[in-house]
Amino acid sequence: MSPSVHHTGSEWVVEAYGCDPVRLAAPSSLRALFDAIVNELSLHPVGDALWHQFPSPGGITGLLMLAESHLTVHTFPEHASVCVNLFCCTPRAAWDWEARLATLLGAQTVRVRELAREYAHVPAAVEAYR
Repeated sequence: MSPSVHHTGSEWVVEAYGCDPVRLAAPSSLRALFDAIVNELSLHPVGDALWHQFPSPGGITGLLMLAESHLTVHTFPEHASVCVNLFCCTPRAAWDWEARLATLLGAQTVRVRELAREYAHVPAAVEAYR
């Protein structure tokens, strides 16, 4: 008998290209991005976001721990690109990454990969990694 799989979460891995380099280097733009994601998806931060700004022309890395898991961002102004990762261990509605990143960061192209997070113990899968 195989165990049932319980999909209880999702993880989004997002890359956006053709972004506005000025916004990618501005902490206020990334705080606005985090605020939009948190508010529009009804997420629950467990503390303040942590930010690290690299020397010019480098970008910014941000991390926000959530009751649902985490939200991270890393910007590359020198390449006009950004990488975002959102992991929610509880179900969430889809977010319009393409439209929102276009509005907030000027993204021209957005690639979104959604990964199902399944938490049931599957012995065959565990054995494959030993």
